[in-house]
Amino acid sequence: MNPALDDPDLRALLRATLAATPAGGAVICLCAAWCGTCRAYEPGFRQAAAAHPALAFRWLDVEDDADALGDLDIETFPTLVIGGADGAVRFAGPVLPQPAQITRLLHSLGL
Repeated sequence: MNPALDDPDLRALLRATLAATPAGGAVICLCAAWCGTCRAYEPGFRQAAAAHPALAFRWLDVEDDADALGDLDIETFPTLVIGGADGAVRFAGPVLPQPAQITRLLHSLGL
């Protein structure tokens, strides 16, 4: 089992996202403005958000939005946090910067 799935800071981040945008689940991308890979990944992330309107998608800059992260230390970009409407974290970790992976992950998680 991935210990990140039980991380209280990740759960709080997920709950805050769902509270702001009630949805059937949430996909949060943790990135940094200075990261070229993140900048290249963002348009695909936005396309994935448009393709999955029942889910809340949130782009979160780890420096600009550091307060929202609590004690989380993100070292690899992009990192996704995916959770259900119940606030449970179902996936947390770095992903290849390929937007198609979001759809595959959502499908494998039943979202």
